[in-house]
Amino acid sequence: MGTDSVSLGRLSRALLAIRRYGPWLNSNGGRVDDLVAVSLLSVDVPPAAAIGLLDTSAAEFSRLLTELGSDRDLAEETQPWSDDWAGWRLWTELMALPGVGATTASKLLARKRPRLRPIYDSVVATVIDSHDIWEPLRRLLTEQNDIHLRLLHLREQAGLTDAVTALRVFDVIAWMEGKGAS
Repeated sequence: MGTDSVSLGRLSRALLAIRRYGPWLNSNGGRVDDLVAVSLLSVDVPPAAAIGLLDTSAAEFSRLLTELGSDRDLAEETQPWSDDWAGWRLWTELMALPGVGATTASKLLARKRPRLRPIYDSVVATVIDSHDIWEPLRRLLTEQNDIHLRLLHLREQAGLTDAVTALRVFDVIAWMEGKGAS
């Protein structure tokens, strides 16, 4: 049985867990709409990973998201993060899910904390010339606050609402740059 092969019984169990825990799940828990949302960003969450997020490891992910705290702007994170910071531990747990790589993990985490986590993919990595985006971008935004303000200004010029975070503006600009879009 491969990582993408999941028995119908296990999938049914996960779907029942959604009903059972549905009222309990919030911005700190995995939800089906999180999986749908990231699938709209051209990634697929493998079935075994979805079961982990929604059922078998749901309590651990919820605990780490709670420990991470509420969403906040990356530009306001002035202190360097230690290795035991909840965000790094959450990242490690997401990356340990079967079939989940950096792109999917970043999109899942960005779904839960959109103002705190940038989206990573190979296009963005090429544009920024790094496979590490989170900490370098945090340092840049805290050291040069005008960049964060410019991203917010671009959002306003584009006629977007506050629901679109400065990081999503950055993600789109970096991705468009990498794809040669104008």
